Amino acid sequence: QVQLVEAGGGLVQAGGSLRLSCAASGRTFSSAAMGWFRQAPGKERDIVAAISYSGSHTYYADSVKGRFTISRDNAKNTMYLQMNSLKPEDTAVYYCAADWGRLLSTSKSDYDYWGQGTQVTVSS
Repeated sequence: QVQLVEAGGGLVQAGGSLRLSCAASGRTFSSAAMGWFRQAPGKERDIVAAISYSGSHTYYADSVKGRFTISRDNAKNTMYLQMNSLKPEDTAVYYCAADWGRLLSTSKSDYDYWGQGTQVTVSS
């Protein structure tokens, strides 16, 4: 049974930083493409960043390019999202997701497993 557990969310002032983590269990983590999504109240769940199973390929939404960094440590079965220069518009619930069928995906419909989400709130 696959489990994804996010941690690291919280309240931060604009311009600050947070580091999210996603710990995976129940299946071979090093074979999974992983992604971070976020959902603000009343909005769709959108891709933030994605990373291939080896970490050699990454994708970033335009809104976070240059500010966020996705990474993974396959030895620790954990994925990370380093978020710098945070803005109020980054406020959302952040979800990690896993896909064992593709090299890398930016579509939420491709992901098979989801974490419970962690709240990130950026105050102005």
